[in-house]
Amino acid sequence: MRKIIVIGSMSIDLVVSSSKRPEKGETILGDNFFTTPGGKGANQAVAAARLGEQVYLVGRIGDDDFGKEIYENLKDNNVLVDGVEPVTQMPSGTAHITIADQDNSIIVVPSANNEVTIEYVKKHLEQLDSGDIVLLQQEIPSETVAFAIEYCDRNGMISILNPAPYREVSNQVIESATYITPNETESNAMFKGNMEDALQAYPKKLIVTMGDKGAIYHDGNRKVTVDGYKREVKDTTGAGDTFNGAFAVGLQKEYDIEKAIAFANLAASHSVTGMGAQGGMPTLLDLEGEWHV
Repeated sequence: MRKIIVIGSMSIDLVVSSSKRPEKGETILGDNFFTTPGGKGANQAVAAARLGEQVYLVGRIGDDDFGKEIYENLKDNNVLVDGVEPVTQMPSGTAHITIADQDNSIIVVPSANNEVTIEYVKKHLEQLDSGDIVLLQQEIPSETVAFAIEYCDRNGMISILNPAPYREVSNQVIESATYITPNETESNAMFKGNMEDALQAYPKKLIVTMGDKGAIYHDGNRKVTVDGYKREVKDTTGAGDTFNGAFAVGLQKEYDIEKAIAFANLAASHSVTGMGAQGGMPTLLDLEGEWHV
């Protein structure tokens, strides 16, 4: 079976929920506060590990209490942690999340995630086989992301770039990636608002996610919409990460692109029913009755 290797960030999420977001200079009372493991890399690895097999994470944590919590949570979720090592010169990453109006806003402080260097990643990529799946996001250095995408292209591996949080991506990276999975906002930033043209220019590569409306891609002949699912929303944090982790698992199961997207849409819809980035991420058992292989 193909291995899934997630290269990306790990953090502790500090989450506050309230009835509204404060205006500039305003202090308001919140409804709830909790901390939970997160980071886009860790989230996507956990999402994939709950649904698939042989899921590895490559990244860095601080040599601190947050780092120990992150590491233990990965092991508890059956993520293989051979590629997770602590650094001593900086703390673990954190994300500061505000939940209000059934949506979230986030400030990410990368810290140890900035130590996911080309040299660090290269030694792990060299252990992979042709056909293995590499999943990346953009909470680690941009040069590392570009190196990994281009390495996969040269060596016959499948790469998935989730360009979140958005920053400019070179044409070389876009051409080299097997799949690119922005949401609508990220797609508009990446392609200057020309999403329709971009879908046609990158058939079976560009997949634009649209929340509970599903996702769209171009199959080479026409634009295809893969329907989403509506759920009672508790917290949207981690829905995109669940989509990407599940999409990688769909490819691991050798689904075609449309079926892999449908599987990812279903998993992402479950994720919004729990609190925290990882709280609602489903297992295969959770999808029973709604998904038939």
